[in-house]
Amino acid sequence: MSVFEPLEDFQQKEMPERKLGFWQMAGPGAILVGLSIGAGEIIVWPRLVAEFGAGMVWAAVLGVFLQMWINFEVGRWTIATGETVFTGFVRVWRGFAPIFILLTIFSWIAPGWGRASGLALKALLLGPDGFGSDTFWTVITFGGCALLLFGPKMIYNSIEKSVELLVLIVTVGLIVVAFAVGSADTWADLFRGVANVGYRDPGVTVKQLFIAIVFAGAGGTSNLFYTFYLRDKQIGMGAHVPVLQNPLRERVEAASATGFRFEESEANRARFLAWWDYIKKDQMLFFWALNTVTMMLFIFGALAVLHPQGIVPSPGTLIWDEAQILGEVWGPTGRTIFLMVGLATLFGTQLALIDGVSRSIADILYTNFKAARKRSTSWWYILIAASWMVVGCVITYAMENAGVSELGFLFNAAYIGGFAMAIYVPLLLFCNHRYLPKIAKPGPVCTVIMAVASFVYIAFSVACVLWELGM
Repeated sequence: MSVFEPLEDFQQKEMPERKLGFWQMAGPGAILVGLSIGAGEIIVWPRLVAEFGAGMVWAAVLGVFLQMWINFEVGRWTIATGETVFTGFVRVWRGFAPIFILLTIFSWIAPGWGRASGLALKALLLGPDGFGSDTFWTVITFGGCALLLFGPKMIYNSIEKSVELLVLIVTVGLIVVAFAVGSADTWADLFRGVANVGYRDPGVTVKQLFIAIVFAGAGGTSNLFYTFYLRDKQIGMGAHVPVLQNPLRERVEAASATGFRFEESEANRARFLAWWDYIKKDQMLFFWALNTVTMMLFIFGALAVLHPQGIVPSPGTLIWDEAQILGEVWGPTGRTIFLMVGLATLFGTQLALIDGVSRSIADILYTNFKAARKRSTSWWYILIAASWMVVGCVITYAMENAGVSELGFLFNAAYIGGFAMAIYVPLLLFCNHRYLPKIAKPGPVCTVIMAVASFVYIAFSVACVLWELGM
């Protein structure tokens, strides 16, 4: 007897009409920015630039650019069907259900962001040698996440508002820092690195470069979280899907696990294109433009302050080390601002990750497994989120006693996430060509760039496997 719940075909529904302007619907892309700036921008790339200079900054720009097109296709699927992309994947093969559960778990289970944000909070309040272990401050961080996730009736609204505020703090803080420590020569060096396409410093392994490209943006399976934020924002066919409610605060009704298909009429075509216009603006403005700007500002700070002195921040005290050096250049104000930026960045990422991971696993379980249908998606979400935070604290305690820094956690997440992208990027392109109505399928430009992105992630994955084998 199969453990899988039979997957229903698409139901016929009309494409909802878009009635609101762009700014009235803004939010999903901003959450992805909050995910993006958490590790690649504040830790991985500044550390890489501090050690090797700006010669490989082109790879950061490439990473964000490719991920924007990936997010386009995630958005395309969701506005056209109202389904999550994970349901699209299992329409191809049911085996992708357990595969993406495992990829999600192994990518994100090590709480590098929770530990790093806890250390940033400790440094801001007490200094790096202040009271409390890494585990203690990680528990404090997860406690803050729990209040924001389990307190409000509508989970999405809490995530959107919290992450938007944190991104605003980060952006303003970085601009202030850049004006305080920058110079024309530093900007020139940065832009030369952007134009230096294809260069890899001899001291950088293919694995390190792969990790850096993956974390230039959301990275790994976190790009796929966009599907949930669009649905809860009632974008496109997502308007036919109930939003995720907190079962601790509201009675939750059972909902269909599968999505919809619209008739290929001129009216539906016009409505789809209106929603598609929203997706393009959301991704180009928030994910691509804002993400690129904040990443360049983080890199610029490392290039201006750390690299000239030959200082590579230490794992475990990375945020504090950068803040201390900035403080030597600018004074206590600079140190405090950078610690606040670091805390906002890392806490926002950890909050969005717990939410996105819990949504992903809950959705896959409820959609695909018969035993999981006994409970609602919201019930699974709460259970997974709570368990995730408890396990994260336990892992932090074990790794702290073993002397493993949060940097190892983050590199592991990016590495596994890169292999996940090698699987789901071509799979996403296939789904959008195979299942969507003709008027919603990807055009030639989207198809070509997604094919290039597929090649990049697959090629890096193969190169990393060969590198690991010493070949």
